[in-house]
Amino acid sequence: MKGVSVLLGSKFKDLVGIMETLRSKDGCHWDNEQTHESLKSCLIEEVYEIVDAVDSKDTEGLKEELADLFFLIIFYCKIADDGNSFDINNVLEAGLEKMTRRHPHVFGDKLVKDASEALDQWNEIKKKEKEANKKGVNSNKSIVDNVPIHMPALQKAQKVQEKVARVGFDWAVIEDVIAKVHEELEEVKEAINNKEKEPIAEEIGDLLFAVVNLSRFLKLDTEDLLRKSISKFTGRFKKVEMRVAALGKKIEDCSLAELDGIWNEIKN
Repeated sequence: MKGVSVLLGSKFKDLVGIMETLRSKDGCHWDNEQTHESLKSCLIEEVYEIVDAVDSKDTEGLKEELADLFFLIIFYCKIADDGNSFDINNVLEAGLEKMTRRHPHVFGDKLVKDASEALDQWNEIKKKEKEANKKGVNSNKSIVDNVPIHMPALQKAQKVQEKVARVGFDWAVIEDVIAKVHEELEEVKEAINNKEKEPIAEEIGDLLFAVVNLSRFLKLDTEDLLRKSISKFTGRFKKVEMRVAALGKKIEDCSLAELDGIWNEIKN
């Protein structure tokens, strides 16, 4: 294990060295022009590419995408270092300190019986950290304020629901959650019947939020579920396109009944 640590240290230094070369005055023009802001889209894209590799069980792809993300983190640290803000060592120190502090059942004398208890402990420690950090700043800050602004909407909805559930604001039984979904669907129908655009949009939003709640209550990841459904739909639609092409037709020339028939054949 010691040999592995030495090897990791050596390769890590090499990678940091490449970043320093790229950002030097004789380095890459593009890398030298980048800022934390300009790299945001790259960062988000790399995370989604990692998710794609995980979903497709592409081990080689996952390794490559993790390497890209790892290098981007070093990139962010180098930009901060160039601005005399912080460097890679500060980030590593923060990570080591935080992970040790938030796992007292591993690195301390606390005891937990399972993963659920470990998570509860993690959240409690995190809550106390935030309370300590905001003393004298804004003691009225809400528990739902610490959700990233740019998080995808479904994911953000689930995160907000998880946060309020931890303080007891949650449904008691699954039947009540299902009833809420039905209630919101009826309100959507009523808004559609009234033909008023704004109420329709608002009620559809409430329906989506209720469906996210159903998913969360069942301990499922809504974002992941929808991503898989989209993948399933697009896969089937491509097969419909191929079937139509095999019949010597253009898909736009087919009736809905024809397409629906082919879709159901593929589905079955």
